[in-house]
Amino acid sequence: MKTAFRSRALAVLLCAGTALPAFSALATETVTMYKDPNCGCCGKWAEHMRANGFEVKEVASSQMAEIKQTAGLPPKLASCHTAKVGGYVVEGHVPAADVKRLLAEKPAVVGISAPGMPQGSPGMEGPYPADRYEVVSFDRDGRQAVFARH
Repeated sequence: MKTAFRSRALAVLLCAGTALPAFSALATETVTMYKDPNCGCCGKWAEHMRANGFEVKEVASSQMAEIKQTAGLPPKLASCHTAKVGGYVVEGHVPAADVKRLLAEKPAVVGISAPGMPQGSPGMEGPYPADRYEVVSFDRDGRQAVFARH
């Protein structure tokens, strides 16, 4: 009975057009993360993503330079790991909230990056003070813009 009610309620909301963005943001997204086999912080980022509702597939590779190049990542935006989710590239220690926003808004970009390895970003937490950092979007034409500030 409860399941039937929920299904009908969801159908009504979807038909009304009010719940579509919220519903798509709640759907489980699979993140495929490519990382160097010797990197420890990448696994911590994967745990952050899992804790925020993402399914994460970790792929160890010694071909990270090639993966980044094939993904269309500008070299100055590089970090330690490269992920793909929902047709986008997510480079480095990008917070899950920014990935959720990317997937909800669907901008015309290749992806987003937290260049370098900012201290205090997801997977880079520690006893030291957190850095202020930006998450940058990038497109196929080389344009970059600040997507979020932390």
